[in-house]
Amino acid sequence: MAGKRVALALGSGGARGYAHIGVIDELHARGFEIVGIAGSSMGALVGGLEAAGKLDDFAEWARSLTQRAILRLLDPKITAAGVLRAEKILDAVRDILGEVTIQELPIPYTAVSTDLLSGKSVWVQRGPVDAAIRASIAIPGVIVPHVLDGRLLADGGILDPLPMAPISAVNADLTIAVSLSGSEAGGDEPDGEPNATTEWLGRMWRSTTALFDTGQSEESEDKLVDATKEVSVPRLGSFEVMNRTIDIAQAALARHTLAAYPPDVLIEVPRTACRSLEFHRAAEVIDVGRELAAAVLDGLEKSQTVSEKA
Repeated sequence: MAGKRVALALGSGGARGYAHIGVIDELHARGFEIVGIAGSSMGALVGGLEAAGKLDDFAEWARSLTQRAILRLLDPKITAAGVLRAEKILDAVRDILGEVTIQELPIPYTAVSTDLLSGKSVWVQRGPVDAAIRASIAIPGVIVPHVLDGRLLADGGILDPLPMAPISAVNADLTIAVSLSGSEAGGDEPDGEPNATTEWLGRMWRSTTALFDTGQSEESEDKLVDATKEVSVPRLGSFEVMNRTIDIAQAALARHTLAAYPPDVLIEVPRTACRSLEFHRAAEVIDVGRELAAAVLDGLEKSQTVSEKA
């Protein structure tokens, strides 16, 4: 490689964000130095831990999580402005991070969030790292928004699911974007029935939403897509419809961002890697990220070798 200093933009996408860990592991294994990080949602969480030098500890903890453990950590609160408080998850992250501010980090770091009142994207570049992460991961309708510096903040992926702009001024040899909204041949959705976590959150979300009539049966809610006998389509519950809608919107926004701020290297994690809430699949999704990064970086090295020979 001509240079080993890289700036990372880590995208949003729920549990697929574990792939960011695999990408970072592969970069370290090849001797790259990370000199700047910006992240939205799960990208902000992984990026903050990496900037603080605690990502290995988090990865070890994440690999140990089971579906049962995930359900306990999600911490439901029906009366809140979202189904989940996520405080138990943040407590675990705080234990790993320690009390550290963004200003103290050895790597420049930006957590991207969304101000729900002004409707603008917010770059959090000062203050406690855990508070910046908490604001960036507040998925609309799922995790309660976070008040920070007088602003009501929610998931960074609402407006900026792949935050390239914050790293545009970083002094780096390469900019690398990791998008969690990639597609692959054969379809965009994971195979199989929804897992226990998704089904449980679907029931919780239905109990708190006013979008559906209270008398509507669970069976009818599972048929929000109008299927016919001739065409087989997925059976999507109300929570899955909301989650899929967010995924589609974020994929479109990410494409606009990449057009405006094209990275030197783009690593796309397919949506088929896992569902957004399958947080018990850390080990396999981390491996997916590592494999994708290795393939892309191998291709980049080969193209540079050919260019030098020419």
